[in-house]
Formats: sequence, C-alpha cells, structure tokens
Amino acid sequence: MTKHVVDITEAAVFHIKEMMENNEEQNAYLRVSVKGGGCSGLTYAMGFDTEVADTDETYEEYGLNIVVNTQDIPILNGTVIDFKQSLMGGGFTIDNPNAIASCGCGSSFRTAKVAGTPESC
Repeated sequence: MTKHVVDITEAAVFHIKEMMENNEEQNAYLRVSVKGGGCSGLTYAMGFDTEVADTDETYEEYGLNIVVNTQDIPILNGTVIDFKQSLMGGGFTIDNPNAIASCGCGSSFRTAKVAGTPESC
C-alpha cells in the first residue's frame, strides 16, 4: 500500500508502543477498525493483532506496524490519530474527515455513505 489510510502522529505511536511493551505485544500490529454501534451508528476500534488476513492492508508509521481491513478503508481514509496530554491526563483523539455527525460523548459517528447501527445512548 503506497499511502496511509490512517495517519498516526509520533506522540500517539510513542504511547501505543509503550502499551504494546506493557502488554508484551511488541511484535503485534495495531489494528484500526470500525464497528457498528454507538449513538451515531459507528465506533472506532483499536487493538493489537498478530494475524493479517488477505483482506487487510498493512503499512508502517514511525516504526509501528498498522493493519486496516479493506472494507474499513473508505470510512477511515484520511483519519488522524493523535495523543493529547492535558492537566486532566492524556488520551487518544481521532479526527476523521469522513464523519458527518457524531454523538455528544464523541465515541461514535456516521459518514455520508455509512450510517452503521445506532444504539440508544
């Protein structure tokens, strides 16, 4: 794959690698995906995976191996994952240019072409 589906900032990669080390998952991929659910219909999922399927695209960013299923590419294309630190602690932020609506809690969204399966909040 020549271009990145999801861009992950250096700050986010640092924290992801730290989490991988703490969970003894240094050789795993970071799987970024989309699941149905949430108030707006879709939710993001990130986790560690050691398996890559034929329907997956893989690439590397700042030394982190990333895997995305091809069915999620249209929904995630252009998304930026960052890690922000504040006085209240730190956390990952996800900026998806394809999201046209999100719920008040910020954990779910929908796109113009994919509504997902909304749940009541």
